[in-house]
Parts: sequence; C-alpha cells; structure tokens
Amino acid sequence: VNWVTPLFSIGNKRRLEEDDMYQVLPDDASQGLGEELQRHWDKEVRMAAKELRMPKLTKAIVKCYGKHYAVLGIFSFTEVVKVIQPVFLGKLIQYFEKYDPNNMDALYEAFGYAAGVSLSTVALTVLQSLYFYHVLRTGMKIRVAMCHMIYKKALCLSSAAMGRTTTGQIVNLLSNDVNRFDEVTTNLHYLWIAPLQAVVVIILLWYEIGPSCLAGVAVLLFLMPLQTMFGKLFGSLRSKTAVLTDSRIRTMNEVVSGIRIIKMYAWEKPFSALVNEVRRKEISKIMSSSVLRGLNMASFFAASKIIVFITFAVYVLLGNTISASRVFVAVSLYGAIKLTVTLFFPLAIEKVFETIISIRRIKNFLLLDEIERPNMRFTLEEKKDASVEIKDLICYWDKVNILAGHISQLTCLPSHLPQSSLLSAILGELPHDKGVLRVKGQLTYASQQPWVFPGTIRSNILFGKELHPQKYEKVLRACALKRDMELLPDGDLTLIGDRGATLSGGQKARVNLARAVYQDADIYLLDDPLSAVDAEVGRHLFEQCICGILKNKPRILVTHQLQYLQAANQILVLKEGHVVARGTYSELQHSGVDFTSLLKRDEEEEPQTNNNHSVVKHAFSQNSISSHTSSMHSVKDGADQLPVSEESRSEGNIGASLYFKYLNAGASILVMLGTVLLSCPLPWDEAWEKRVMTDKSPSLCSGLTLASVIFGFVRSLLMFNVLVKAAQSLHNRMFISLLRTPVRFFDINPIGRILNRFSKDIGQLDSMLPITFVDFSQLILQNIGVVAVAAAVMPWILIPVVPLLIIFLFLRRYFLQTSRDVKRLESTTRSPVFSHLSSSLQGLWTIRAFRAEERFQNTFDTYQDLHTESWFLFLVTSRWFALRLDGICAAFVTVTAFGCLFLRDGLEAGAVGLVLSYAVTLLGNFQWTIRQSAEMENMMTSVERVVEYTELESEAPWETQKHPPPEWPSQGLITFDRVSFSYSSDGPVVLKDMKAMFRPKEKVGIVGRTGAGKSSLVSVLFRLAEPEGRIYIDGVLTSEIGLHDLRQKMSIIPQDPVLFTGTMRKNLDPFHQHTDEDLWNALQEVQLKSVVEELPNKMETVLAESGSNFSVGQRQLVCLARAVLRKNRIIIIDEATANVDPRTDELIQKTIRDKFRECTVLTIAHRLNTIIDSDRILVLGAGMIQEFDEPYVLLQNQESALYRTVQQMGKAEAASLLESAKQVNTDTASQPSTHILSTQLDVFSLINTLTIYSKEFGQKICIICYILFHHCHG
Repeated sequence: VNWVTPLFSIGNKRRLEEDDMYQVLPDDASQGLGEELQRHWDKEVRMAAKELRMPKLTKAIVKCYGKHYAVLGIFSFTEVVKVIQPVFLGKLIQYFEKYDPNNMDALYEAFGYAAGVSLSTVALTVLQSLYFYHVLRTGMKIRVAMCHMIYKKALCLSSAAMGRTTTGQIVNLLSNDVNRFDEVTTNLHYLWIAPLQAVVVIILLWYEIGPSCLAGVAVLLFLMPLQTMFGKLFGSLRSKTAVLTDSRIRTMNEVVSGIRIIKMYAWEKPFSALVNEVRRKEISKIMSSSVLRGLNMASFFAASKIIVFITFAVYVLLGNTISASRVFVAVSLYGAIKLTVTLFFPLAIEKVFETIISIRRIKNFLLLDEIERPNMRFTLEEKKDASVEIKDLICYWDKVNILAGHISQLTCLPSHLPQSSLLSAILGELPHDKGVLRVKGQLTYASQQPWVFPGTIRSNILFGKELHPQKYEKVLRACALKRDMELLPDGDLTLIGDRGATLSGGQKARVNLARAVYQDADIYLLDDPLSAVDAEVGRHLFEQCICGILKNKPRILVTHQLQYLQAANQILVLKEGHVVARGTYSELQHSGVDFTSLLKRDEEEEPQTNNNHSVVKHAFSQNSISSHTSSMHSVKDGADQLPVSEESRSEGNIGASLYFKYLNAGASILVMLGTVLLSCPLPWDEAWEKRVMTDKSPSLCSGLTLASVIFGFVRSLLMFNVLVKAAQSLHNRMFISLLRTPVRFFDINPIGRILNRFSKDIGQLDSMLPITFVDFSQLILQNIGVVAVAAAVMPWILIPVVPLLIIFLFLRRYFLQTSRDVKRLESTTRSPVFSHLSSSLQGLWTIRAFRAEERFQNTFDTYQDLHTESWFLFLVTSRWFALRLDGICAAFVTVTAFGCLFLRDGLEAGAVGLVLSYAVTLLGNFQWTIRQSAEMENMMTSVERVVEYTELESEAPWETQKHPPPEWPSQGLITFDRVSFSYSSDGPVVLKDMKAMFRPKEKVGIVGRTGAGKSSLVSVLFRLAEPEGRIYIDGVLTSEIGLHDLRQKMSIIPQDPVLFTGTMRKNLDPFHQHTDEDLWNALQEVQLKSVVEELPNKMETVLAESGSNFSVGQRQLVCLARAVLRKNRIIIIDEATANVDPRTDELIQKTIRDKFRECTVLTIAHRLNTIIDSDRILVLGAGMIQEFDEPYVLLQNQESALYRTVQQMGKAEAASLLESAKQVNTDTASQPSTHILSTQLDVFSLINTLTIYSKEFGQKICIICYILFHHCHG
C-alpha cells in the first residue's frame, strides 16, 4: 500500500477533493461486478423454476464469490501464528528459569526461540494486513454488485410491484442492508477458525498445565453456544428493525417531497409525531440489540479474567506449584484465543444472522414482478406505417374496459380518468387481460406530471441523444423555451435542481414536452402537456409544436382544453373506461352524443377537413409569433435561479465539542460522570493478574475477579444505553430542525442528500459507532491498567513505552488528517447514488417509454464507481496505517526479545516473562486501541453530518407571544402594503413594491404568464420566506404572529396535489378534529364519496406511496376536501384545476362558489374560464401588478393585458369569455342592495386599513375616514 503515501502528504497540506481520488480499478467497476452476479442470479432463478423451489440468493453469491473468498482463508493462518507465539515465549522464559551462564547450547536455542517470537510477530503483521485487505475488498465487491442489481430491478418493476414496495424500502436496501456484506466478510472465516484455534490451544495447554486446563475450556464451551443464541436473537431483531427503518425512510421521503404542503397546512407537528413514533419503535428494537451487544462485549472483557482465574484456581487446588513460564504461556495462550473466541466468533454469528435477514429482504425485492416489454424493433416499412391498433381491449388495474379501433394521426382524448390509463396500456405500463393492442413504430411520451432530473436543461431535453444545433433550436422555439433560455444566467446549461426546483411549473411542462419532441420517434403520446401553461403559451405549443413540428407524425393527445379538438383528425371520447364516441369534430357534433355538451360550437372558424395538415392556421398564426418571443417576462415563479449547492463538507479535526454534543444528546452530565466512575476500576482490574501469580489467597482473587466482571457488565450496558439514546435524540433534533428550516433549503438540496443523512448516517449512529466507541473506551482504560501494572513491577519499562506512544500518536494524527477527509468524501459521494435512485423512481414511466434504462443504469454505475473510489481509498489508507503500527510493534518485540538475551545476566525469569508478554500484549493492545480511536474518529464524521443538520437556519417561530383573536380572521380582508419578495437574501426580487387590497368575501382571479410571480404571491401570504413590507389580514400584521397561527387560518388547494401514505382519514384530517360525518360530507361535496366507498376499507384504506393509486384529478379533489373541512375565511387556489377535465373543473368551481361563498378566495389560473366570473381579476407581469379590476371592465379596454390574452384563445372562446364576464357584471348591477353593501364594505375595508396607519399619520387619517364615511352614506 506504499503507492498511497503521496496522498497522505497532500492530505496533510490541504483538504482532499474528488479529483485527488484514484480511478476505480477495472475489477471493482460497478457494471462488471453487477452483471457477473446478475448472470449467476438469473441462472439460479431458472434452476429454481425447473426444480419447483424458491430461488436462493445466497447460492448465487456463493457461486460468484465463494471460491475466491474460501482461498482467502489461507491468510487467516495468522490465527495459528498467534497460538505458536506463546509457545516460543514459554521456551524463552524457561531458559531464564534454568539459567546457566556456561550452557551455550541452551543460549543458541534461546536465540532460536527469540527469532521465533520475532518472525511470528512479523508474519502476523503481513498476513493480517493481507487478510483484512482482501476480505474487505470482497465485501465491497458483493455490496457494489448487489446495489447494481437492486437499481436494475427498480427500473423494471411493474406497476403492481411498485405498490408492494416504496422508495423508503429501496433506499434502505441500498444504504443499510447491503452494508451487511462489508461486515460479514470480515468475520465469516472466524466461524471455523475459532473452534480450530480453541482445539489447538487446549492441546498446548494440556501439554503445559495438564487437566486443569479443562476448567478454563469449560467456560469457553459454555460461552460459545450462549453467543450463538445471541446471534439468532440479533437476526430476528434486525428483521424487525429493518421494516421500521423502511417505514421511517418512506415517511421521510414523503415529508421532504411534500414539504411545501406540510408547511402551508401547518402539519409539521403531526408528521413529527408520526416519524417520532416509528423511530421510537425502531429504537426499542435497536436498544434490545444493544443490550445483547453490551453483554457480548462485557463477556469478551470478562471471559479472559474468569478463564485464567478458574484455570489457576483448579491448578493450585490440585496441589501444583505455579511457575513463571507456566503462567505466562497459559495467559498468553488464552490471550491469543480471547479475541477470536469471545469477540470475533460471536460477532461472526451476529453478522451471519443479520446478513441472512438482509439477503432475504433483497431476494424478496428481486423476485417482484417485472414489466413485460414488447419487442420495439421495427423495419423501415413498419415505421413508415406507424400506428396504434386497439381492439376489444380489457385492462386491469381496476378492470377498465377500453374498446377502440385503429388510432393514428392526431387523436384527441377529452373527458375522464381512463385517458391516462389508455396511454399507460399503449406504453405497456398497464397489463391487458384480453383484446388486441398492437403498436407499430417507436413510441415517445410526455407525462402529465412533468418530470425533470437533476442536470442541465440541455441534458434534460437531449435525454441521451446527440446535439444537432438546428433541430435543437427548432424544438426550443416550438416549445416556447427560447425566451426562457435567454433569461436564464447560463442559458440551457443552467442546472436544474432536484425535482426541477429551479423551474416553474410551466417551464417544467415545456422541458418535458421538448424532450419528447426532440426524440426521433414514430408515435407521440402526449398526456395533457397544455394544462400547466397559460392560454397564450398553450396556443403556441399546440400550433407550433403539436400541429407544427410534429404534423407528419401520429400523435395521441390527452387534453382537457376543448378548444383544440377541432384540429384533431380523430376524437375519442372515453367515459368510465369505454369509448362512447369516435370520429372527427364535425361527425361528433352531428352524432347527438353527449360530447356536444362539452363543446361550444364555433361557426366562425373554417370547417375542418380530415387532412392532417390543414389545422386552423390563420386563427393562430399572428398570435403564435408574439407568444414565443414573450412566453415569459421573469425567469422563475418559484425559487429564482436556485443554485444546486454542493454538499457541505467539514474540514479539520473532530473537536472535543462534537464528542460532548454526541454524549450529551444521550445522557445528562451526571450520568456521564457515573459512567466515568464505573470505568475507573478497569485499570486496577489488571492488577489481579499479578495477584494470581504472587498471592496464594483464593478469596482475594475471586473477590477481584467477581468485582471486575460485575463492573464490566454494568459499564458496558450503561454505555450502550447512553449511545443509543444519543442516536435517538440526534435523529429527532435533526428532523425537527429540518421541519423548521425555510423551504429554500429543500430547493437547493437534492432529496437523496437529505435521505442519506437519515438512512446511512443515522444507521452508523445506531449500530456501528456504539460498538467502536465502547470498544475504544474499554481498551484505553485497559491499556492504562496494563502500563500501570508493568511500571509497578519494572519501572524502566516506561522508557520505551513513552517514545512509542509518542510515535503512535504522531502516526495517528498524520493518518487522520487524510483519512477523515476520505471518510467525508465517502459520505458525500454516497448522496448522488440515492438522489439518482429517487429521481429515477419518479420518472420511471418516462425512462421506460424512451428506452433509456441502460443509460440510467450506466449513470448509476458511474455514481457507484465514484463512491467505490472513496471507499476503496478509505480501505487502503486504513491498511497503510495498520501496517505501520504493526511494523513498529514487530520491531519493538524483536528488540525486546533479543535485548533480554543480551542482558541475560541478573534478570529474573518472572521479570523477563512479564516484559515479554507485555511487549506482545501491550503493543497488540496499543496498536488496536490507536486503530479503534482512528476508526471511531472516522465514524464521528456521521455524527458531524447529523449535528450539522440539527443546526440548520430556522424560519420564524411557529408560535409567538402575540396570538391573533380566536375568531380571526372574521372578515377576510387582505392588504398588501409595499410588499417586495425574494426567496433568499441574495436572490432576485420576484415581487416588487406590491400594493393591493382583497376585500372580504371577494373572489379574485390572478393571471399572468409563466414566471409572472403568481406562485410567489402564495409564498408571500404563507410566509414561506419573509417578505419586505407589510401584509395585514383583518388589521393584524402577519409578520408579528406565529407561522402556525397564520397558516392554519388560510386554506390552500395546491398546484401539485400531495397525498401521504396512511389512511384516507389521516390524509383529510391528521389532527382528528372532525367527526366521520364531517369527513363524508366533505367527500360528498367534492364528488369523491362514491370513489372512497368503493375502496376495500373505505375511509380506513391505506393509500399507496404519494397516493399513486388515485388519478391526479382525484388527488386534487382530496386537497379540495381538506379545504372544505378547514372552514377558513381565506382560500387560495393555485392552478388547482389544471389537471382535471372540464366537468370536474365545473364541479370544483361550483363547490368553491357554494361552500366558500362567505370566504375571500384568491384563484391562480391558467384557464381563464375558471376565473372569468370572479369579482375582480389581478393581472401580474414581471412581479408587478399590471392591472386589477372587474373582468368586464378589463375586457372593454382593448389595451388591457387580459383583453389581449383572451383574444389569443380564438374567436369562439373569446366571445364565450366576454359573455360570461358580461353576465357576472349584469348580475351584480341588477342587485343594487348587494352593490351598495359591497361599496360600503369597500369603504369599511379601506377605513379598517387606514386605521392601522393612524398612529403614523395622525389627524389627517381621521379626516379622510370621516369624509369617506359620509360619502358612503351620501
């Protein structure tokens, strides 16, 4: 490992970066390893199917790695060397017992034994280093191969299988379960070494001290089965813990994905309680495991004392006399097998049982159903005649019947839920029961919920295809992205954050569409790509993209935008899974089908022909030119150009303060002091060994032994208890800190990065760190005892010990400077693996539709290889350190052994024995302690990463001393006073100096192009970041009250509907504030009652992850039901009806009008027909108010932005909207009392607001109020 030395000199000068790591070795590359193990697994699955049995993953692993791993057993010959060493030692001491200065033969023989002691130490150093290097590397290879297979399987899961697993479970398999391979390979060989070594030692002891050795052996034979039983218990606890960990990580995944909703609903507390409850159950299992570990470790430290005590007690009772050589040989032989039999053997059993559980979990995952992929290779002839043919098709995720004929050219599917199911069937995602589904040609797909992956905008559009500049420009223009690219700082090379955090909803939709258009496919499946963009951009996309750039290709378009149906060559109307009508626009109009009620007849447009080129050109052309140049005025309607930050990585030493924070999280200072006091007996524990040799009092020896054992057990259990509690406390604090941090944090940190801390780092705190910590703390105290005893007998032994200790500590410091950085790199290079997995699972259908599985698998392998580079480097640096420590020890033992012979005159046999046995054991202990301390410090990087997340920046407090009145807000008057808003202190301003008032009970529609600041308005109201200026609700300044007081009093129906795993009841009412009757009534209001009644357990039905067993529209209705239940005075609707069909939209609008009649309602919309009947419409542009008035008034003004937008929707639609606005205006005018009331309310609202400022403006305000009041009555 000398090749790694230059890295240490770099590491001691500066912080290591990813570029400093060595490239992964070809033998360790993820792809090769994964494919090799996959071959063995596939073969095993085939064999199992032939033999009618369940396949065994263990068999595949053994066939793949068994031979190589078995050969490594040769290196474990080191354990035999350990047994031989005490024999040489005994012979050397015997020479001093029978010392005769004249006997030269005996002296030469003694020199031979000294050489034996020296060579066995050197052999031990070399063989042990080789053994650990190779077994750890084998463990790493199995882990990497297994991760490759898990990810590959995740890409192939069928929809049914996806329902049986969760993102949380897959992340847990990749973070914790596969780590068992690293742990088990290190210890597995001890299962046969330990018994073999025990047999050899018994024979040697019999030869040395006769039958009394059997007393000690009896203790060993009692311990081995006891520890085997412990191992089985570990296995069962591991399986229970793993299920709870899956559940916790799944909930964490949902919380991080839906954090905006959780914050706006003020649901942090129930989610905190949910996660804490799962964590509490998980910790109770971990605590049980830790009690077993504590007993195991205490028995390891106590076993040697009990064995030596019993052996010599029996030896003396049988009338034998103790001699120095006998004692030292016996103590050394027991010492040689102490580690193997009482630590490594039980550890091997524990790890084997834990690994069996992990293998079973991975196997169950690998046996889940895969999607059946039809062969998509077509001849040129077939490609020319690209089509989709469907006959008598019956599909089942809910036994949907879709009956159709031949689909080609531009087919539009208006209406209800089965449209997306039809596309799923064509894609092969929805398995079909009966009927024919034939696809001729290469498919491509744009999903309803836009999916983007972390990377540049360009890489998202190209999606693995080569860049052809002309074609690329054409696609950008067609998808109205040209202007966006000009406004973004890095153009199309701008990095997109996790879940597309840097883009607005409309931009994500257009990038999603551009990706499909750029692919050179034969058939295009477009699942409602127009719903997330405003009317003008939608018009542009339809003409320039769907009917422009794609005009010569078959396109199947699902849409709710009925104004585009005239351009379709064929229209399919689906209702409850059946095709109720089919034909051209004009055919359907004359067919008398219910279809016509969905559409408004447009006599003014030119009649359509069936030729797929003749789309209504003249109606669109002039508008589309303006639309793509001005598709957007400001870049982002969410988090303006958020940098996707690099993961933070600490530098320098792990300070004492971090150790204090860690221990203090698990125990008070008093408990810590108690633990230290309990540890104090350890040094004098060592004194009793000397007593056995010098004192003939059995009672004193037995008293010392008993006290030592009791103290050992209590101390071990107490320390484990403290450390597990610390892990629980830090996890809870990290989660609370995460819930309290502003939303921006989640926009700039990928989900995988956050999950990495909750899975891998917390996993380290739960299992590996406590073992290392306890081991190190006991070792260091033991060493103090050994040195104290040795120095008491022979003070000059301190002369070599002190410089050795200084050398060791210097080496440790030199090693840790680099090793800590490598360990931190290992932690940060793990995050992209989880982020990539999470992102892939979100876009699974798109990846499969584009046949991009192989490319995503290669990306995963690249991330794995990067992690392997850092992991392998950590393995090699650790071996570098161990080899140097062992080398120094070997040199010291050699010098001591030969030194005793050169200084043979005047040395007692006992003194020589003590010095030599201490030279061997003390140095063995010393270097093991130094290594464990280094290992512990490296593991403390996980604590460091967790503690970092417990200290995140916090948003404003959830509750403050100032509470609003209980019935607040009673009116629902909202006043914006010079409000400016930015998502971060250094980010661009997205709302500028906004002044507006929303009157009580007023219905306000908010429109504006993509990026105008509509969603930012929502963020301001909910204080997702703190605005400048003042916002008053019913006279209460919102910045002075707690966030929960504010957020609980407003309801939001969000743009992206979010459901959480759990029952339907929990999704509607997590606080249990409403009765069953209330819940059913709310579902009735939103037309979901019948749907929920059909679920197997009705309201108690547990939803799939993220509510994926509901359509997007249904999820939106659940969000509406939540708002109905909350009965708040202020309702914000954020493009909530973008993904639902017109009928459902109408339903929602009716519910809003009826249920929220007494509320102030702010509706952000892309579809103007949903807000044209509002009291007033607010038009936003570039973060400023362009106009704010009644719809009819705005539409009368031909200069207004609203008028221009309406005109771009086609003559028929514009006329219809104008008529609706006129109707609303007429209704209002015909109700004078209401009108007067609204005028009075207007004035009273104004007075209310002016009163707020009266302190600042004094008398003038009062005069204004007086005049206004009289004017109102006049």
